[in-house]
Amino acid sequence: MSKPLPAHVRTYLVGGAVRDDLLGLPAGDRDFVVVGATTQDMLAAGFRQVGRDFPVFLHPETGEEHALARTERKAGRGHAGFVVHADPTVTLVEDLRRRDFTLNAIARADDGALVDPFDGVRDLQDRVLRHVGPAFVEDPLRVLRAARFMARFAPLGFRIAPETLALMRAMAADGELAELVPERVWQELARALRSPAPAAFLRSLREADALRAVLPEVDALYGVPQRAEYHPEIDTGVHAELVCDMAARLAPGDDLVGYAALCHDLGKALTPAGELPRHVMHEQRGVAAVIALGERLKVPAEHRDLAVLACREHLNVHRLDELRPATVHDLLARCDGFRKPARIGQLATVCEADKRGRAGLADAPYPQGDRLRRLHAAALAVRGDAIAARGLSGPAFGAALRDARIEAIAAAV
Repeated sequence: MSKPLPAHVRTYLVGGAVRDDLLGLPAGDRDFVVVGATTQDMLAAGFRQVGRDFPVFLHPETGEEHALARTERKAGRGHAGFVVHADPTVTLVEDLRRRDFTLNAIARADDGALVDPFDGVRDLQDRVLRHVGPAFVEDPLRVLRAARFMARFAPLGFRIAPETLALMRAMAADGELAELVPERVWQELARALRSPAPAAFLRSLREADALRAVLPEVDALYGVPQRAEYHPEIDTGVHAELVCDMAARLAPGDDLVGYAALCHDLGKALTPAGELPRHVMHEQRGVAAVIALGERLKVPAEHRDLAVLACREHLNVHRLDELRPATVHDLLARCDGFRKPARIGQLATVCEADKRGRAGLADAPYPQGDRLRRLHAAALAVRGDAIAARGLSGPAFGAALRDARIEAIAAAV
């Protein structure tokens, strides 16, 4: 039978819930730190333990996470190389000191009073992302977290504190980013792509000399020129930033579209120097790079597949008006658009982000997107059972279905 926590135990709301409330942003998950309690106290009060590496408990009524106050000590390389210490003697300030940024090291007591030992409130007001202390360098994942926070907060005017950026550069130079497991890199990248300004993620990593270690295929795009009449921004890396931000504008919170947008021009880094600033065949050259990046980061198959399609087909979508109905049909078929129809709309959005992700063209029309969706819908409307009713099967059925779909596309044109 459960009982209340002992009277001396104190519970504080911490982390993102406090930060976002102070910024006036919508509330997300609420996390709590419990000071002065033992595991036995938590279990006796009805909390359910779920933490494997350190004591985390779920509230018996709300299901919200409550973690015992803890400290961490570096014991090895990489993100996971820590020894965790949690017991009733660990203070709230000691727990907050182990956190990454001052804006995440603010706690709120039950009575609403703030505990802010590292001036996080001031940094929020000044729009500064600043590390809590020297232990920041012990966790290489924090370099990615800083960049990911910028992807979310740059539109609010945030910047990285110079001393924090200096530490990020030192960590990149030390080579610890190579110790990050691919799944954690992907997790941070995906969250950045779901944010309002993914370009800030790329810029922040590049300013920290960390992009080459995390996303070398993307880093290689910077400094590669494009033809100014098509790309007023000229630099391919800048184009990648503009496309990622446009994808976030067209498909907010969609990391699937965002990842395909990020990858669509990787082939331009592989163009022979003698051919620049033209990029003939870059869409074919880039496929291998997209596949290699996806395998290294262990991205979901759905993301990998759409990224490959966007890389290979984006120029075909741009010149959709020039394609014959049979060629349009084959484009749809190559994209598996009849078995997975959602892909065509996603591809159209990525291609629109590519076209509008250029200096001065953010508000340019992109009729090819709606036209691709309309031709796809016309082809999808062809009923296979009507063809089967003619007694056709096997290769004859497939040929007749293709002809009917081409006719439907031609009529829709």
